[in-house]
Amino acid sequence: MLFQDDNLLRIVVFVLGVCGFLVARHIHEHKKIGKKALVCPMKFDCNAVVHSDYSKLLGIPLEVLGMLYYGLVSVFYLFMIFMLQIPLPLVLFAVSLSIFAFLFSVYLICVQIFILKKGCFWCFVSALISILIFIATVYGYEVLTLMFQFLK
Repeated sequence: MLFQDDNLLRIVVFVLGVCGFLVARHIHEHKKIGKKALVCPMKFDCNAVVHSDYSKLLGIPLEVLGMLYYGLVSVFYLFMIFMLQIPLPLVLFAVSLSIFAFLFSVYLICVQIFILKKGCFWCFVSALISILIFIATVYGYEVLTLMFQFLK
């Protein structure tokens, strides 16, 4: 078995994916409207962060990329809840995606802290969700075993 506690872990990651999607959509909706400021419960300057030069990657708003990532995670894990056997390349794709999202989240946190010197509560929540998905993925999959199987 790839998961140590199959369905519980799959459900947890599915719920995290849905929550991440909703956070990213919340940010996107407020940016799209433009007139309504993004309210930060922790008194951070969310608007400065989400409208900064670092809020896009290759011209694509980060919250849209976040919605795509979290949407993929949600759909993938929803299917996994009902599947007994997942093809190895699909598992490796999910693991790779979560590793990339984790590293990118750490980068974005560093940008907020060290470059912008401003924070965004919603961005931190999204990063936390991404980190939790990464931890659950690493915990749930025997990552090194999978890598060795794929390389054989």
